[in-house]
Amino acid sequence: MGNDRLGWWWLALASGLLAGLALPPLGMPPLLWLALVPLWALAGSALGAWGGALWGAAAVLVSHRWLLGLHPLDWIGVPGPLSLPLALLLLLLCALAGALLVAIWVLLARRLDPRRVSSALLLAAGWGLVEVLLAKGPLFWLGLGAAALPGDRPLAGLAALGGSGLLAAVQLLLGWCLWRCCTAPQRRRWLVVTTAAVLLSHGAGAAALAAMPLRGEGGSERVLVLQPAIPTRRKFQWDQQQRLQQRLAAALAEAAQRSVDVVVLPEGALGLEPQLAQPVPVELISGGFRWQEVAGEPEQRSALLRLAPGESRASSWLDKHRLVPLGEWVPLANLARWSGLSAVGGLQPGAPSRLLLRPAGAIGGAICYELSDGAALAAAARDGAGWLLASANLDPYPLLLQQQFQALAQLRAIETGRWLVSAANTGPSLLVNSRGLPVASLPSGRAATGVFTVPRLQAPSPYDRWGELPLLLVLVGAAWRRWG
Repeated sequence: MGNDRLGWWWLALASGLLAGLALPPLGMPPLLWLALVPLWALAGSALGAWGGALWGAAAVLVSHRWLLGLHPLDWIGVPGPLSLPLALLLLLLCALAGALLVAIWVLLARRLDPRRVSSALLLAAGWGLVEVLLAKGPLFWLGLGAAALPGDRPLAGLAALGGSGLLAAVQLLLGWCLWRCCTAPQRRRWLVVTTAAVLLSHGAGAAALAAMPLRGEGGSERVLVLQPAIPTRRKFQWDQQQRLQQRLAAALAEAAQRSVDVVVLPEGALGLEPQLAQPVPVELISGGFRWQEVAGEPEQRSALLRLAPGESRASSWLDKHRLVPLGEWVPLANLARWSGLSAVGGLQPGAPSRLLLRPAGAIGGAICYELSDGAALAAAARDGAGWLLASANLDPYPLLLQQQFQALAQLRAIETGRWLVSAANTGPSLLVNSRGLPVASLPSGRAATGVFTVPRLQAPSPYDRWGELPLLLVLVGAAWRRWG
């Protein structure tokens, strides 16, 4: 009995680690399906929720290990001896959140009897909807909905029909089919069902991608992306600020020579006082900071700042809505002084809308990890965004985070049926077409510019129109079948 329990512990740990590895940058769904088989089995095991907690913690520890790249934190005032423990604490807190969520899911599975088809549909749809809801909060970055990219774009095409939540639910159901292959009496029949489910999901995803237009009637824009590659830890030093200004001036001169419509810069590129020395010759959209007076008190916000040709100061903007915990948002900051934990101080969130209005046509903007909220960008596309802009500063994080960011950029393009431009300080700066395929990119970690031709598309994708409705219908139908 003791050996059997120990075996379950090892199985939960190994499968959780495998799930973390199956997520981007690898993005290999078959590995994830294998990792999900023990998760479904845990509901009937002696470990139950404890096994689910270990599975969830292990998956997060592997997939979010880039958090350790925060160390050293001396550049924002954290003493050296506290830097690595703080980075470890952040990773462990994320793992604890993952452990709690998966443990609750296993408890539900235990009560619902996951062997039943209706229960499996309920549990899968519920997981998908929870991922969508979590993406609107401060702690969510990556879930099963992103696991198909970059390795399996046909399967990822399902996101065009029902978003990342639907994609997460399908992944769970494919894992459930494999579990039934291993445990059900009629294993041959379940093997046929599993094969059919894999083929059907990939076929539907591929068909959804093929139906997505690459060009539209809205014309196109020539976009120059500046990847400044200014080290974040030295960003506010005088020599680095001078280097940034030189690279910006060179990019604007290049834009004027090459008949570019708009120049884009990454998150925070314009600094704390975004006043340029000279008016810009072409439209400029850059990450930066701005002050706004609210109820007589000044508030600082991170934003996408838009400067029209002939302007030296932004005349319109799109404020960041999802703030990074500790880096931009500190819990209970109004009750206690958290000095040294924030690089820029306590920022205030902007409106939820991700729509940036401009004369050439509206775009949908995501700043940093707002890219994980697909529903917000789909709403922007539905409201008229012709293409998407992802603006980020991923330095000093390791290449792993850049690769995950690119996978999410591909997913957002598929969901919305829009081309996406990514502008990041050290990468990934790239162009993704409306079918989620990267078509151009700048070299990672180096200062560079690139000119991308970006079509403006008008037709909404099915996900733009319906949102999570398909997933909700599955949930309601399964509940009716289970208890009706």
